[in-house]
Amino acid sequence: MHPVIAGKVRNDCTVTPLHLPLSVVQSLLPDPMTKIQLLGGISPSDFLRDHWQKKPLLIRKALPDFRGLLDANELIDLACQEDAQSRLVTRRNGRWEVRHGPFAPRAFARLPQKGWTLLVQDVNHFLPAARELLLKFNFIPHSRLDDLMVSYAPEDGGVGPHFDSYDVFLLQGTGRRRWQISSQKDRTLVAAAPLKILQDFRPEQEWVLEPGDMLYLPPGYAHDGVAVEPCMTYSIGFRAPTYQELATQFLVHLQDSCEIAGIYEDPELRIQTHPGRISSAMLDQINAALDKIEWDNVEVERFIGMYLTEPKPHVFFTPPQKPISQREFARRIRKGKLQLDLKSRMLFRGNRIFLNGDVYEVGKTAQRILGELADRLALSPVRDIDAETQALLYQWHLDGYVYVEDTEVD
Repeated sequence: MHPVIAGKVRNDCTVTPLHLPLSVVQSLLPDPMTKIQLLGGISPSDFLRDHWQKKPLLIRKALPDFRGLLDANELIDLACQEDAQSRLVTRRNGRWEVRHGPFAPRAFARLPQKGWTLLVQDVNHFLPAARELLLKFNFIPHSRLDDLMVSYAPEDGGVGPHFDSYDVFLLQGTGRRRWQISSQKDRTLVAAAPLKILQDFRPEQEWVLEPGDMLYLPPGYAHDGVAVEPCMTYSIGFRAPTYQELATQFLVHLQDSCEIAGIYEDPELRIQTHPGRISSAMLDQINAALDKIEWDNVEVERFIGMYLTEPKPHVFFTPPQKPISQREFARRIRKGKLQLDLKSRMLFRGNRIFLNGDVYEVGKTAQRILGELADRLALSPVRDIDAETQALLYQWHLDGYVYVEDTEVD
């Protein structure tokens, strides 16, 4: 049994999510020209120009006081939950094995002293402090953010050399991890492995990251992280859908808006020499019908907003057990303690508001207030709220998409 786990695995396997206090919700964006410690003393503008999707950046003491958001046993508790996406990666006798959660506590009691890794996706859905951490990266649009993944590994733990198709910031929590990276173009993978592990990894650079250090890697950069000692790593990942995926989902989206009248008909049908042959007349008629499928920029805008805010398949929202009245809801909103649920995804463009896969076309007041909510993930006191905005927010409260607190009650 690993010493970190011995005698400490709780039987209930629960992590209680807390709401993020408004006091920790940051301003929208630091001056893009101001040099910040998070990026190693360069400005967000310089980072985007010189590094984003271009080349790696090692940042010592990006967050000098950072020691993590949870400990190993709390991460294990999270991996036991039904609604958490988790993996346990082990390597025995040169063979990789991957198991998917949710796990029972006994699964961790049987692990060896070294050489394994626990990974939990979407930790930002459970921990308010994770949202606070992600807000530090708001110089990248919310539309690009995927999730915060947290991993724990004892000595020699890792997931093997690999490459990702997305941008990632690797922030070191407790302990130390050795990272090796390579710009190699050879992406041949180990055959029959349960992970996408590079067959011939040729490291070009190497560092040991300590608590608070961070490594940025653009898409396609090969890397291998191995725990020097028991450690936790926080991976801030940014989604990059393939054009094939976007095209496929757009065609699915068109099903709901595309209407073509008529049915196939051939009153002038003629005898064919080959009954098994598809006729040119049939092809011409079907091509003419398909040519009627049209879309414009507005339809693409609606699609991308709905697509980017669509919750992942394992995400479900919990309506309030004791819903308050709309009148009481309005009173509490004016006190200002309203925030998006940790699992909610919200974007906007113009007067279109996108929330958890739905689109709403709103008036100017709602556009201003809800745009602020999409930017900040929370609303400060709103005293000039109109009926439209109030009704929308109240419905979202009933759906479990937002929550509101009353300091006088709490």
